[in-house]
Amino acid sequence: MSERKPLVRYEVKDGVAYLTLDDPPANTYTHEMMRDLDDCILKARFDNDVHVIVVTGLGEKFFCAGANISMLQQAEPGFKYYFCLHANETLNRLEHTPKLVIAALNGHTVGGGLEIALAADLRFARRQGGKDCGKVGLPEINLGVLPGTGGTQRLSRLLGKSKAIELMVTGRLLGLDEAKELGIVNDVFDADDLDGFMARIHDYACQLCPPHRASKAAGRIKRAVQSGCEVPFESGLAIERELQQQLFESSDAREGLDAYVEKRKPAFAGR
Repeated sequence: MSERKPLVRYEVKDGVAYLTLDDPPANTYTHEMMRDLDDCILKARFDNDVHVIVVTGLGEKFFCAGANISMLQQAEPGFKYYFCLHANETLNRLEHTPKLVIAALNGHTVGGGLEIALAADLRFARRQGGKDCGKVGLPEINLGVLPGTGGTQRLSRLLGKSKAIELMVTGRLLGLDEAKELGIVNDVFDADDLDGFMARIHDYACQLCPPHRASKAAGRIKRAVQSGCEVPFESGLAIERELQQQLFESSDAREGLDAYVEKRKPAFAGR
């Protein structure tokens, strides 16, 4: 039996791991794609030379259009349950990996595609010639289901209950300016083509890598926020203290303090 083609591409460049959903034109995900994404997340997590993770989609039309509808239409209820369970576990792993995750929205980001993007820490979208290169939203209600890969929980935590419910029960798709205004998208980059957009993403990611930034500190800031916001305030402070102690023991903390005292620019190593 021949091996199947991986549905997520993995590439490391300048300390940035690129995880590219590869099932054009819409990059819809199946259980096989989620397994590949899970494998790539773990690969990036364990690689000491990876400081930032970028998730994007192949092509210029779709970041991801969500779960493969044909697969869901044909699958048994038991499979669908475990499919959603594994997808939730995969995105939780992405969200809790102590490395900054950027979603590069190269096209339409809808349904489960937005759910993947919401598990990232930062989301940047593309505009070309003044025109949006995609819509953003959770239209699952039009299929008679709910956003089942973390969408109901992450969107409500991001926007508040009322606005999140409104967007999900109407299934309305947003343009990039409105998505940015609401805070779903952090910023919109103007780019003549996809290569230009990804170059902007790479430049942004690299500035968060050593020697420019202490990437270990960035990862712990992420963990303090992602974990701390889900527990009582005092427990969040305890998480923050423990993560700070880890950083106090790091070589980057020593470098940062030394550089400040010596009035020079620090050269971080991500250690």
